Order: sequence, then structure tokens, then C-alpha cells
Amino acid sequence: MKTKLFLLMLFYISSLTSVFAVSIKVKKDLVYPSSSTLGRNRLDVYYPKEISAPKDVLVFIHGGAWDSGKKDIYWWLGRNMASKGVVTVIINYPLSPQAGYEDMALSCVEALKWVKDSISNYGGNAERIFAMGHSAGGHLAALIDADPRFFAAKQITNPLKGVILNDGFGLDMFEYLSISDKSEGHNPSFLKTFTNDPENWKKGSPLTYFNEVKHPYYVLVGAETYEAIRIQSKRFYEWMTAAQKPVKYEVLPKKKHIPMISQMIFGANPVYSGIIDFMKSH
Repeated sequence: MKTKLFLLMLFYISSLTSVFAVSIKVKKDLVYPSSSTLGRNRLDVYYPKEISAPKDVLVFIHGGAWDSGKKDIYWWLGRNMASKGVVTVIINYPLSPQAGYEDMALSCVEALKWVKDSISNYGGNAERIFAMGHSAGGHLAALIDADPRFFAAKQITNPLKGVILNDGFGLDMFEYLSISDKSEGHNPSFLKTFTNDPENWKKGSPLTYFNEVKHPYYVLVGAETYEAIRIQSKRFYEWMTAAQKPVKYEVLPKKKHIPMISQMIFGANPVYSGIIDFMKSH
């Protein structure tokens, strides 16, 4: 039964690919200038063929516990969004243990600088850039938006109009690393990203810079995801609400962590409507 379902999914995706090919274009492995020497400064652009009017731009930062993942996995996200009229950029960034969270954040900023400077060539509106991240990618999206030192380091103004967190992990790494069981499987990897120094855990936590948050957020959380994500995402929503900062918060029933992003393989998934509505409203 599972094999049949998998084959049906592959057929569905293949069918969609042929349909998308009629309406969108793809530019893969474009190089964005980066100070990183790790050779992961590449991005893919998915955009509608019709580019007479500038379109909203979504930059997706992949997850993978800061030590895995790559842009190529998410081709379907790029195609689905582009088919709905959104110019979509999916980026790579350096990973641990070769890179720490600051290196990753700076590379994300450098990718956004490329988007700001170049996206008009693909029909994108450089004044309408949104960032979206899943899991560790959500952490990086929130961190570069909240902590002003990263855009300042590259001498550019934060170009974002809003941020979408899809089951974002690590909004408060200080809390997580301080109280979590050190025997948990992910912790060795997390410490390679954030070091053993609690001061770095604070500096690497988006919630540390909450007062600097100026943009709207759309916070998506799986009802059955990791407890830390549920707790910290709700806290972020409550802080945003109390501070009268624009925020949309949605808990998706029965969804665990990976299905929060894999459900978007299907272009008809309602998460797309929520994201596009959020972008249009800001």
C-alpha cells in the first residue's frame, strides 16, 4: 500500500513538473558573492515566464539541524510558488561543523543582498522580499531579521517585508541548550553550531533581539511537532501580540515536524494560500 502511494505521489509530481514547465522558468546554481570559503554560495530562482509586472519575492532557507540539507531538495516549493505568481529563490548556506551560526547568518544576508540587487532581472519586485524558513532555516530567517549586526556587517539595509516561520526551531537556543537533556542525539551537532559557551547561545537566539523586530511574521506550527518549537513559537506570538507587532499564528492539526514542510510538495496544499495571503497583506 505504501509503495502504491509513493508511486502515485511520484506520478503526480512528474505531471505537475510538465505543467509548470509551460508557465515558469528556472535558473539553477547561480552564485551569490560570499565571504564564506566553503563553496555553498549558490541559489536557484524559480519565476513566472510572464514578467511584465514586478512580482512578490520569497526567499526560502532550508532546514536540517544546521548541519545538513540543500536547496535542490526543495525544487517543488520553488515551482509551486512560481506557478502561483511568486518569484522564489531557494538558497544554500554553509553548514556545521565547518561553519557556526554566525557564518550561516552572514551567508543568508549575502544571498539576500544578491536578491535585492538582481531579482528584477527575473521579474521580482526588489521592494517586496519575504523570507521563509523551515526548522533551522526558520531560526536563521528570524535571526537575521531581528539581530541588526548581520545586515550591518554587509552594509545593507534589511530588505525584508516579512518573515514566514514554518515550524521554526531554535528561537531561544539559550533556553533549549540550558535545559535539554545533553544525551539527546541532536545536541552534539547543535553545540558544533553554537559552541559550548552559553553567551553564544544567547547571541544566537532570535528572541534575544525581540525588541528589534519590526516586520510582520506568519508563524506556522505543527500541533504534534517538537515541544520546544511549540513552546517558543507560542511565546514569540504572545510577545508580538503584547507589543502590538503584526503577527499571524496558526497551529496545523496532527502535523509533526517534517510533514510541516513535506506537505507542501502538493501545490494545492492550503499552506500556500496562507503564505500568499500573508504576503499580499503586507
